[in-house]
Amino acid sequence: MPTIITHAAPVLASGIAVGRRRLPMRLFWLAVVCSMLPDFDVAGFLVGVRYADLLGHRGFSHSLLFAALCGGAAALAAPLLRCRRRLAAVVAFLAVASHIFLDALTSGGLGVAAFWPFDEGRFFLPWRPIRVSPFNPRAFASARGIAVILSELRWVWLPCFIAAGGVRLWLEKKK
Repeated sequence: MPTIITHAAPVLASGIAVGRRRLPMRLFWLAVVCSMLPDFDVAGFLVGVRYADLLGHRGFSHSLLFAALCGGAAALAAPLLRCRRRLAAVVAFLAVASHIFLDALTSGGLGVAAFWPFDEGRFFLPWRPIRVSPFNPRAFASARGIAVILSELRWVWLPCFIAAGGVRLWLEKKK
């Protein structure tokens, strides 16, 4: 998995790209939370859930079904978010889906249960350039931790913000 902070990079970049008028702040912050939400499955380790279990890391919470459920919940919360239901649903779904996509690009772990319940397998994408993040925060002070951070900067943060800048320029030019 990329670090939990890096999972927010696509949402942060999208917010920069489209601006506040198109992405209300409450919805933006919900999307940030949704982009990180699947990794809260690691709390299961504290109560004996194993990594490979359905409720384990990269299991159900890393499925497109979970993304759709988050989208549905966001649609219900749309009045509180001060946006249209469809926009809330799409943004929340895409935020969770971006998490699934990034985890499928990593170099380690068991893969993501993206298609559960239709397929119980765990998958990676054929190209896996992002170094898998350690679970232990102290590991970031090691050579491996530095390599993970540099990998995320190269393969996630830089492309996201280059794309955001390009979209922002394009939208400004359209005005």
